[in-house]
Amino acid sequence: MKSFDVPIIYRSPLISAIKRKRKEEDRLKKDFSPTLLDFGPVQIFLSRHFGFCYGVENAIEIAFRTIEENPGKRIFLLSEMIHNPHVNSDLKAHGVKFLQDTFGRQLIPFEEVNANDIVLIPAFGTTLEIEKILNQMGIHTELYDTTCPFVEKVWNRSQAIAKKDYSIIIHGKPQHEETRATFSHASLNAPSVVVKDMNQAIELSKYITGEKDPALFYEEFRQQYSEDFDISKHLQRIGVVNQTTMLASDTQAIADFLKNVMIKKYNLNAGTIEKHFADTRDTLCYATNDNQTAVSVMLQTSADLAIVVGGYNSSNTSHLVELCEAYFPTYFINDETKIISANEIHHYNFHAREELITSNFLPDKEKISILMTSGASCPDALVEGVIEKIINLFPAKKSIGELINLFSK
Repeated sequence: MKSFDVPIIYRSPLISAIKRKRKEEDRLKKDFSPTLLDFGPVQIFLSRHFGFCYGVENAIEIAFRTIEENPGKRIFLLSEMIHNPHVNSDLKAHGVKFLQDTFGRQLIPFEEVNANDIVLIPAFGTTLEIEKILNQMGIHTELYDTTCPFVEKVWNRSQAIAKKDYSIIIHGKPQHEETRATFSHASLNAPSVVVKDMNQAIELSKYITGEKDPALFYEEFRQQYSEDFDISKHLQRIGVVNQTTMLASDTQAIADFLKNVMIKKYNLNAGTIEKHFADTRDTLCYATNDNQTAVSVMLQTSADLAIVVGGYNSSNTSHLVELCEAYFPTYFINDETKIISANEIHHYNFHAREELITSNFLPDKEKISILMTSGASCPDALVEGVIEKIINLFPAKKSIGELINLFSK
């Protein structure tokens, strides 16, 4: 896989040594067991896969190269490059201005941008409508487009099944940048509707089976369906794609559920299923799959708690938290500064969207075990920072340097 030129400030000597060692020992990525970092009084089990994915590194490389190659030019980002506050702050510090916030609200009017400016498209992609506005202004978005290739894969798959007269069901968070972009591309080619979870998929199925009054659909799924969506005919042939950062198991469960609904409604068998349901399982992102699988395996390890590092508005990170908190006390933090002391941690509850303060989060034991991972938009340097902050809470320990030497052998 291609390697990217990512700023050194995002790299970690420790994490780089660990990832290099694991790759040498497991080139086919079949071993999803965590890596043990034994610091004596504290053991940290680090997830096999975590941190920057291909799409994120690609976006960061393009962004910083654009800054370097265009001194004196005004550079804008359509919205957050990725969902990590440290990376976005660094871009702002380099003079990059954001046109919209993460929800698509305008921060700087498009009218203030001119053809001499540069506009970067974030890793999530953008809608066709926004792209058209920028292109009509003379902005060459194709030159500075950091859209993740795996997001584009979903768009291409949507287009392919649309050509076969399937409607598109998108599993995603309706207000997320990537979902908005995928919805825009999908609805250009086919009737499309967004479902945010299994509960909405179940409600949608009742329109397929005729259990619910069709007229109710337009209010229940308001702002989640494409223009001229006809509930009476546009759910007869469907395919499911996803926002690539969702839980892969959730997307698969929704697809399997809707597939079974179609089988029962139309009395289908293995040979006729494609008459009403398209196979779209190949739209699941490899990094999302790897990170989530690695966490699932890590959760089989005996531990006292779990720490997940990443941006609080990061969808893929929140799903890693969701997996962990089903088994262990889990603390979602964006960097080491949230660990105040052995007695206090500030962490994010993504369900309630608020930061909490927990006292005595570390158990009073002679030896403590912690599971740790991070989101696909989280720099490895932040993970090393959290590790160092934790081990410094204990008097007797091995150093980060000793571990780097161990994994460099």
